[in-house]
Amino acid sequence: MRIDALGLSDLARLSAFAGKASAFFARIDAATWVRIASTVREGGGRLISLWGAEAAAGTFVMSAAYALEDGLLWVQLPVASADDEEGYPDLSTIFPCASRMQRAVYDLLGLRAVGAGDTRPWLNHGNWPAGYYPLQKLSSGAGRFESHEADYPFVPVAGDGVHEIAVGPIHAGIIEPGHFRFSVVGEKVLRLEERLGYAHRGIERLFQETPLLQGHRLAGRIAGDTTVAFSWAYCMAVERALNVFIPPRAQWLRALLLERERIANHLGDLGALGNDAGFAFGLAQFSRLKEDWLRLNDKAFGHRLLMDQIVPGGVARDMNTDRVVAVAHQCERIEAEVRVLQRIYEDQSGLQDRFAGAGRLSANVAEHFSVCGPVARASGRKIDVRVDHPHAPYHEVLVRITSDDRGDVAARVAVRFNEVYESFRLLHALVHGLPEGDVAASVEPGGPPARGVGWVEGWRGDVFVALETREDATIARCHCHDPSWQNWPALEHAIIGNIVPDFPLINKSFNLNYAGHDL
Repeated sequence: MRIDALGLSDLARLSAFAGKASAFFARIDAATWVRIASTVREGGGRLISLWGAEAAAGTFVMSAAYALEDGLLWVQLPVASADDEEGYPDLSTIFPCASRMQRAVYDLLGLRAVGAGDTRPWLNHGNWPAGYYPLQKLSSGAGRFESHEADYPFVPVAGDGVHEIAVGPIHAGIIEPGHFRFSVVGEKVLRLEERLGYAHRGIERLFQETPLLQGHRLAGRIAGDTTVAFSWAYCMAVERALNVFIPPRAQWLRALLLERERIANHLGDLGALGNDAGFAFGLAQFSRLKEDWLRLNDKAFGHRLLMDQIVPGGVARDMNTDRVVAVAHQCERIEAEVRVLQRIYEDQSGLQDRFAGAGRLSANVAEHFSVCGPVARASGRKIDVRVDHPHAPYHEVLVRITSDDRGDVAARVAVRFNEVYESFRLLHALVHGLPEGDVAASVEPGGPPARGVGWVEGWRGDVFVALETREDATIARCHCHDPSWQNWPALEHAIIGNIVPDFPLINKSFNLNYAGHDL
């Protein structure tokens, strides 16, 4: 499905830079809102994100972003007011992943999705006063609220021998809070329902009080393990809004940082997956490799997690020859160790027994929920922004997509190993082909109101940022989207038919984001 096949009359092209990534914007009416969603779905496109905003006091707009063959489409639907019973048309019957996004829109803005089947609160746990919507301009957010946690109407499952197991929201480990309600017979899971939103921090309201050229710092703190992807997506949105050209060397360094972030997280996950299957040796060895990796991050770039390295206009620091050599040598050494560890994993029959068949997510279910990232690729869906819509420098350093058709934990482990190897290959190409030149361009805020989008393949999947600026170069609205929105509902299906003790392993094989999901 191509954007020009949608027949939009007032389609505007947002600035496109080196590469093949393009973005378009259009204002539409309610009928077109539904027609576009249906047409995109039928044509094999994806819903990337859905969000709302208050355009002026008492007037609102709904936005949706879609991935199509030739780029990204951002459509905006005016909504008369939050009190309008007509609201905006529900999209969850077309894209099921829209359901929780629509529920979050209501909690934040008071805009209703008309016809939606699930209208339960998502971010509001009952602690906000009645009629309080934090993204409405009249809501100051300055008052203190007395906590009155409301009961959440979980979907009941009835039958002989069925009982419920409640896990969380506070967990034994150091993970973010989330509640998991299992309906089981014996140890077999019939249904899992998640309740998230405990980590909501008001990020989108904070953006409105943040200077445009400092927003990358806030974006980079949405999720510490995805700081490079979020800060790059934010800076890309700023640069497109202000029409700033990024020096080639800066683009290549950004990709180098992103691939280092991807490898660090995959190394950590591979160790944790071994540990959750009773193979503590794997955790010890991959933890050692990850720590080595993070220490070089700190030495070469000044931060273990690479925070604040991507800035509007480029990157915060250059790489000298010694750092380039250190990165190249580390890649060679750690890749050799990872290959040895993969052979050990594959030779451990007990480990493979736990991995094989556990948490199977079919390609149809993955497509139903618009699943993205390594989880999608492990279910046979070859989706990767770096491949499908390559921006600089990925149109020059071509990515070889990895995938697996099995859809189980074993497939997700295999995809992670292969993505680590591919990122090692990309890092070699990036350090050896690094162009000369500046590492940052001057960015001067100002000019008329503008829009920009950033779209980056983070290690979990699509990281998306939609930015709107005012005349004084302040942020009118900045919406950030984590791929976990699409992938959390799929986890509920992957556990069905498995036993409860396998949930930690299956959950880790997805390794979704709580805080990045609950802005």
